Amino acid sequence: MTRGLNKVMIIGRLGRDPEMRYTPNGRPVTAFSVAVNRMWTAGDGDRREETEWFNVVAWGNLAEICKQHLRKGQIVYIEGRLQTRGWEDQDGKKHYRTEIVANEMIMLSDKHEGGEDLLGEAASAEEEKFPF
Repeated sequence: MTRGLNKVMIIGRLGRDPEMRYTPNGRPVTAFSVAVNRMWTAGDGDRREETEWFNVVAWGNLAEICKQHLRKGQIVYIEGRLQTRGWEDQDGKKHYRTEIVANEMIMLSDKHEGGEDLLGEAASAEEEKFPF
């Protein structure tokens, strides 16, 4: 069997403060969004810009670090894998969400409470087995 590759790397700004919750077995999970801007010059010479939004999820120790250190507007590097999950709502309608499951995070700006310089501070997910 051929081995596949699922790796994503983004640099962008946090669109909202991270939200942390706990699974029924007590495992922390933190979710936040990251906006990544792309600029290019169109054929007519006009400069264009587009923003792509990514939903990010971090688990375990990395979830706690993201909740503690990240704030809306901060520039961050996220590395992880893409995952699409699906669920059915109360009306039986199917929903799908594609998100980045982070395994590494590096803070690239110093927008932190207390004015601490966090430029380049990194955090990685510990080797964990995911429940899915």
